[in-house]
Amino acid sequence: MNLRRDVFQAIADPTRRSILMLVAAQSMTAGAIASNFDTARPTVSKHLQILTECELLRSEQNGREIIYHLNPNKMKEIANFIEPFRQMWDEKFNKLEEVMKAYQNLKKE
Repeated sequence: MNLRRDVFQAIADPTRRSILMLVAAQSMTAGAIASNFDTARPTVSKHLQILTECELLRSEQNGREIIYHLNPNKMKEIANFIEPFRQMWDEKFNKLEEVMKAYQNLKKE
């Protein structure tokens, strides 16, 4: 059975989010990425595998090294999915702010 990894489960992990932030700033090898964490390299390699399977990172063989790059197209896809929810909550908070201002104005009178 071939289960496809879920991108939102992948980014739910704080270590994987940290890896994405690192690689967003600069493409890096697995060793360079691992040097930023206090975990074993195989653990970081597993995180890299998950991020690659979710297409958040792409890997490029460069001689004996593998360099990891952020996949901006996949990140854009995620942002596009989340945007309507962000707009909805912005509208709700703006309405709440209006209600709170009206309430404060009533208290002053």
